[in-house]
Amino acid sequence: MLGAIERAGNKVPHPVMIFLALIALVLVLSHVFYLAGSEVTFEQAVVTTDVDSEASLGEEIVEGDEPVTETVTVAARSLLTADGLRFIFTSPVSNFNDFGVVGVIVVAMIGVGFAESTGLIGAFIKRLVKVTPRRFITVIVVFLGVLSSIATDAGYLVLIPLAAAVFYSLGRHPLAGLAAAFAGVGGGFGVNLLITPADGMLTEITNESIPNPADQVAITGNLYFGIVSTILVTLLATWVTEKIVEPRLGRYDADAEAPDPSQLGDGSASEHDLTAAERRGLRFAGWGLLGVTAVVLALSLPPNAVLRNPETGSLLEGSPLMSSIIFLILVYFFVMGLCYGKGAGTVKGSMDVINPMTKTIAGLAGLIFLLLVISQFIAYFNYSQLGTIAAVNMADALETAGLHPVWLLLGFVLMTAVIDIFIGGVVPKWAIFAPIFVPLFIQLGLAPELALAAYRVGDSPINIVTPLMPYFALIVIFAEKYHRKTGVGSIISLMLPYTVVLMVAWTALLIVWYLLGLPLGPGAPVHLA
Repeated sequence: MLGAIERAGNKVPHPVMIFLALIALVLVLSHVFYLAGSEVTFEQAVVTTDVDSEASLGEEIVEGDEPVTETVTVAARSLLTADGLRFIFTSPVSNFNDFGVVGVIVVAMIGVGFAESTGLIGAFIKRLVKVTPRRFITVIVVFLGVLSSIATDAGYLVLIPLAAAVFYSLGRHPLAGLAAAFAGVGGGFGVNLLITPADGMLTEITNESIPNPADQVAITGNLYFGIVSTILVTLLATWVTEKIVEPRLGRYDADAEAPDPSQLGDGSASEHDLTAAERRGLRFAGWGLLGVTAVVLALSLPPNAVLRNPETGSLLEGSPLMSSIIFLILVYFFVMGLCYGKGAGTVKGSMDVINPMTKTIAGLAGLIFLLLVISQFIAYFNYSQLGTIAAVNMADALETAGLHPVWLLLGFVLMTAVIDIFIGGVVPKWAIFAPIFVPLFIQLGLAPELALAAYRVGDSPINIVTPLMPYFALIVIFAEKYHRKTGVGSIISLMLPYTVVLMVAWTALLIVWYLLGLPLGPGAPVHLA
């Protein structure tokens, strides 16, 4: 079945052509629903955010006004009316500029590309392979992927390509490593062992949707459930990688599959032995790591440090530290790459610094063009309001169905998963759903924290199989390094087992958690007192 999905998916045109076809479809549907007078009225929690894009998974939170709930009426807007055509003609530049994932990728990949060109990444992989037992590699990759949500989008940019390279160095299929990391980063994005920036925003929206201000929930309201879910996602994704995905991929043959096998090395065990120059380079890189970390800590730890939130003093919510993660990736990789290059002798002059960065940007040209087209599709889709209308209608149908709490949980998880195919971003959907479902859960005697937990379960697993997820195109680019025929169908078929297993098992955990009446976090029972 997965092979059939891959073949069918890869027979479709280039992703650019797919999104151009989707744009044409949105043009037509927007006019049809506009003529039909489609509209919805609902309560929406409005918050002040600084997001990379509405479709981004890793919104960055900035301090702003307290959230408010307001009544919103949304009507379908046609892109073929005079106003719609004006939007099409005047918005392409702003659509691309506002699609923050482009800047995120370019800024972060400059540092990562430079570090790779100096040899730092290769030497680090050798060292990692030497010190890490082979049997623990998969579980470590997945676990780090789930934890990476604390740093918003960093996992997509750093961990996923690194995991593919580590698997290749071990003689395992690199796409299995890519899949394991992607499953952790995207499939487990909604949970963590720690409190993440997104938790603060989700909690604010939840509180604004609670009728009685005295019943406000804490940011730790899903902490226990998040910790257990992190362990569950890690174990499930590890099992899927080693028992389903990797056996299906089979033995990797770089000569037959890679576009340029010479760039991959031979993947043999002999490659794991570090040379004297590489060991010296790693020592220098370690000093660079310590130096940058010391500067970041000096700017973060003191009570009035510049990287703390200037109003609250927080290091997480609304802090410059959390808003500078992508820049810090650039700084860390650049400094460590430069130190490694000086130690290993791979950087001898300024051109050894400039040329790799230029090459990195050139290598992103195809991806940037694809993102240009994707940004237009997302902007047109958002302008049409079709996604919001569909989400509210589905939510209203579920609200009025009069379901038993267990069936309500199942329906809410499924509805969230379906909408996540079309509307990315953990915050925008919750801003629509929370004012509908939080009061409904309260009426049924269920805690608001339970609604939020169900939303996390439905939101995350679909991230890794929807081509509308902003980083999906980047994953295809990463995979093409190892498999020349990689397409959209390849990645969907690769990740579909994770989505199915995570959805089924994670939903089962949620239902069992509810039936047992276990607290979702400190002072956060599933039932209201």
